[in-house]
Amino acid sequence: MAITKQKKSEIVEKVRDIASKAKTLVFANFKGLTVAQQSEMRRALRAQGIGYTVAKKSLLKRGLEGKFQGEPPALEGEIALAYGPAFAGASAGKDDELAPARELAAFVKKFSGGLAFAGGVFQGKYVGKDGIISIAAIPGLDVLRAQFVYTINGPIQKLAVVLNEVAKKR
Repeated sequence: MAITKQKKSEIVEKVRDIASKAKTLVFANFKGLTVAQQSEMRRALRAQGIGYTVAKKSLLKRGLEGKFQGEPPALEGEIALAYGPAFAGASAGKDDELAPARELAAFVKKFSGGLAFAGGVFQGKYVGKDGIISIAAIPGLDVLRAQFVYTINGPIQKLAVVLNEVAKKR
């Protein structure tokens, strides 16, 4: 069934709104996903404050044109847009620019036959498929903080053990 001009303009406006407010956009090719798999993914993404929408490629391109630097990635197949988290009323604690790519990466692994990265936008620039995969591999802010604390604590803990052993010998 064909989409009316009014509906097309609403979709383009929605994409423009998303592009102006979201910090990160991820394009995903979702060909072959069942309705149940898409529903599961949407629920999980929504719980993390990440939006997910599907639109025709031509309408996506029209809504994104002139908004970001660089060359947009080639969008082939059926394309969805994951965005967030500073959009759609996400809480202040979920202000993680990498969240859309990282959360979607979990589903790319889970549904490897039906879901794949196609590119995205990060820090105002178009990023290709490989760039989004790299961004998705970066751990969350809490994990990075824990790794930092562990790295700082390691030498201090070793020094304390050595000083304790010296004190026992004396």
